Amino acid sequence: MPSQLATIAIDAVRPKVVADFWCAVLDWHVVEEDSDVISIAPQDKSWPSIDVIAVPEGKTVKNRLHFDLRADRVSTAEELERLLALGARRTDVGQGPDVSWVVLADPEGNEFCLLSRTVQDVED
Repeated sequence: MPSQLATIAIDAVRPKVVADFWCAVLDWHVVEEDSDVISIAPQDKSWPSIDVIAVPEGKTVKNRLHFDLRADRVSTAEELERLLALGARRTDVGQGPDVSWVVLADPEGNEFCLLSRTVQDVED
């Protein structure tokens, strides 16, 4: 049997801020919390979950792994506005001006992308 993706780990100096951000972005909730790790997951507790892990050092280089998000039931422009209002910020990782996606960063600088096509566009 192949492996199954169970948890994605994100290091953070301020784990509560990062966990709250991703809960708001994904409409997830905290499922477990201690002094070093905050685990968040979908409401139905399906997999994967995300563990936000306390670390002493801040992010210093571009992520080698990142999330690609699609808007769901709203336009990509509306979702971009929502993400920015939640605390995301635009960032440049060398993507150039002609790409179809927007590169953003969470409150601690972890990059992620908002893809140009919505979930509904892909399903059609």
